[in-house]
Amino acid sequence: MAQPKYTTHLGMVDILPDDVRKWQYLENLIREEAEKFNFEEIRTPIMEQTELIVRGVGQLTDIVSKEIFSFSRGEDNYVLRPELTAPVVRSFVEHHLEQRGGSQKLYYIGPMFRAERPQKGRQRQFHQFGLEVLGSDDPVADVEIIAFMVHIYKKVGITNTSLKLNSIGDPESRDAYKQALKDHLKPNYEKLSDVSKKRFEKNPLRILDSKEEEDQQFIESAPVITEYLNESSLSHYEKVKEYLNDLEIPFEEDPHLVRGMDYYTKTAFELISPDLGAQDALAGGGRYDLLVEEIGGPKTPAVGFAAGMERLFIACEELGIELGTKKSVDVYIVTLGDAARKWGLNHLPKLRAQGLSATMDYKGRSMKSQMKDADRENSRYAIIVGDHELESGKFTFRDMKESEEEALSMDEIFKHLLAK
Repeated sequence: MAQPKYTTHLGMVDILPDDVRKWQYLENLIREEAEKFNFEEIRTPIMEQTELIVRGVGQLTDIVSKEIFSFSRGEDNYVLRPELTAPVVRSFVEHHLEQRGGSQKLYYIGPMFRAERPQKGRQRQFHQFGLEVLGSDDPVADVEIIAFMVHIYKKVGITNTSLKLNSIGDPESRDAYKQALKDHLKPNYEKLSDVSKKRFEKNPLRILDSKEEEDQQFIESAPVITEYLNESSLSHYEKVKEYLNDLEIPFEEDPHLVRGMDYYTKTAFELISPDLGAQDALAGGGRYDLLVEEIGGPKTPAVGFAAGMERLFIACEELGIELGTKKSVDVYIVTLGDAARKWGLNHLPKLRAQGLSATMDYKGRSMKSQMKDADRENSRYAIIVGDHELESGKFTFRDMKESEEEALSMDEIFKHLLAK
């Protein structure tokens, strides 16, 4: 077989027809369940201003420092969105959504782009779904976000998960902890990885995110942030835990969980699955009470989460969970001769008008080939039409599942189909 002249970019894959059904199933499930939680969908462009992403995500994050697809046109600088919280907040500010009244409960589904090394579950174009609540500082909002996240995976059938929970406090608490963390790390500064050395001054909390082997002993012995929470942050965290217990959502406290974005405050959480191997994160999020104001909006507390759709599908594969239904068609019209083909083409719209899916052969193949195609298309019924059937007004109506057939008029066929 000849090699194709054109292929997809590295880390970007085609979603082929056989796989699209599972994507549609998941997308529909997310929309249905989000509406039950009274969330509304928001859609933003895949391209955003570079400054928005840098300010929203953080200068020293891996995303900004080495993973964004950026380009310029004239004096304007753009990126393909690497995540969707900052774009949603930008839209909230730009369109004054706070004026709609109440908390803005938004969800999204769509592609993101990061220029990282492709590996299983991590492509350069990947897909996420997520929820955001803007305008509430109540722990109830945090718990509702977490409850939806856990709920979706249970609906899919992924129950082998663990919810990790932490609080990284408000700015006052974080400043106190940052100093304590720096005091702890400073005597061993030269032993830290190069990445952690860069983070030491401007964002020491990100050192807790490090996967570098040389950093682990210092992370394990580091002070925990919950010991530095002020009264307000601690009260908020205790309420989140109390409400999760009330809803019987199990969690494990992880004092080193800080998440990868600079905009987080107070609650931080992550859902992991051992079925994913080393890269075990399914979803994660937290509270970001400073981000709206940071990018030019009014002071607005907010909380949200994002989940990778490809990672969800990998977990499903590992667990043998099939999403979506096998492709099928209600009626396949098998035609013999030009007159029959014309009749079939004229009757397809009539079948579809009754809410039935219907198709026919496009190649003028033999009856045997058409019947094979009907079987391949997983057709429930076949209507076989030739000159004899057109003259008699009786058409061979075949039940493909039961391998039974009878001669019926089209009125009888319609009654039969619509009774099913």
